[in-house]
Amino acid sequence: MKTYRLSPPARRSAIVLLIGALMVWVFALWTLRISVATSSDPSAGFVQALRENLERGMTIGQIIPALLMVVLLVAAPLVAWNILEELGAQYTLTDAGLRFTSFGVALTCPWSSVVGVRRRDDDADEPLDEVALSDDPSSQIRNPLVRWLHRQACGARCLIIYSGVEDRDDLLREICAHAGLNDAQPALSGV
Repeated sequence: MKTYRLSPPARRSAIVLLIGALMVWVFALWTLRISVATSSDPSAGFVQALRENLERGMTIGQIIPALLMVVLLVAAPLVAWNILEELGAQYTLTDAGLRFTSFGVALTCPWSSVVGVRRRDDDADEPLDEVALSDDPSSQIRNPLVRWLHRQACGARCLIIYSGVEDRDDLLREICAHAGLNDAQPALSGV
């Protein structure tokens, strides 16, 4: 059984992206605090300053940045999770099926459930393929939060084959061979 992982350059890139996502989150948190909790009293705490702003009414110059920062505060952790899942991604071909593991995720997709392999975005700079499945393997994830996050990253009935995986083309060919798929599919042309 061969295990396929991200290449060292792809892991380094993922780590840099993860640091960037965390920096965006910290920036959003700091900017939100400045936007909604400024007070004429420099010794006022966050809650007191927020209360003062709400009582006197917030200006449009406070509301718009605050809303943008709230969006970033929600989106940055989701992006960070997607990067973490990619960073820890491992694919193992077994007799039972394709095994995918990452941080908090351990899935086995039986070969009978693999219905195709397709390119996710033909216009992307780096190829990102997905294994289409007939059922949702995320039900194998016990933690409901991790299950939800995985579904947000991959979708319910597919498994992403990340572009930075070493010997990716070999992995895609092996998946097609084990699942009995015709590897002349459009997504695999040139593989």
